[in-house]
Amino acid sequence: MPELPEVETVRRGLAPVLEGGRIVHVTQRRPDLRFPLPPRFAARLTGRRISRLDRRAKYILARIEPQGAAGEEVLIMHLGMSGRFTIHGPEGKRLPGLFHHGMPGAERHDHIVFDMEDGTRIVYADHRRFGFMDLVAATDLETCAHLAGLGPEPLGNEFAAAILSGRLKGRRAPVKAALLDQRTVAGLGNIYVCEALWRAGISPNRSAASVAGPVRSERLAAAIRSVLLDAIAAGGSTLRDYAHTDGELGYFQHAFAVYDREGEACSKPGCGGTVKRIVQSGRSTFYCPRCQR
Repeated sequence: MPELPEVETVRRGLAPVLEGGRIVHVTQRRPDLRFPLPPRFAARLTGRRISRLDRRAKYILARIEPQGAAGEEVLIMHLGMSGRFTIHGPEGKRLPGLFHHGMPGAERHDHIVFDMEDGTRIVYADHRRFGFMDLVAATDLETCAHLAGLGPEPLGNEFAAAILSGRLKGRRAPVKAALLDQRTVAGLGNIYVCEALWRAGISPNRSAASVAGPVRSERLAAAIRSVLLDAIAAGGSTLRDYAHTDGELGYFQHAFAVYDREGEACSKPGCGGTVKRIVQSGRSTFYCPRCQR
């Protein structure tokens, strides 16, 4: 499943063509994705302008300006396992990214199409249909079922060692499991938790409580931030279906230190250890037993 860097990469790809743009037509080719689409989904978006494109955890949030009797709403979009957006532009129109796609026909898995006032078309395809879209009032955003209870944004100003320490304190679960809990830190997934723990030199087998002290929590908070920033700078990771909005593939997976490197030598200078794979809560964990304590 795409993690925070992949979702942020998609958000950045969509922002130049969606922010400030008006939706003139929405094509809805099925009544549902993972969940049923909201009532009157296409009608409620047609003619509306998108003021801003944000991200919260693994959700892309399109803020829809008020119009007539309709107040400000937020279009919540989740990519699921295989959801992807592709931007198409009319001939001669310069679009962001190293690409150009002519206007597409209706492909089998192209479920939602947004036609913008400037002639741009954004197509959402999802062959597994684990993604979803929802519309909520802006005033209800923080308390809606999707976002309520999420932990702090790891790239936000509020995220610091003290915050992380407080969320790990007293928890007996392994720190790996605690970090995958979206109530602890929003947006983290299996790949980047493995990488952050390696950078911090912390074993995934440690109890969360044992990492709550000032030294380890400081190292871990810094590692979480740095690995996410590096992944975003590299364009996210390409695993199976993920791709940018321009069709280009991410490449941060070439820089993985431990993830999916079972049996390889640890790349930390002077370590000399070997990357090991274990299973925790049904998920593969990769780490170096020698330098992660």
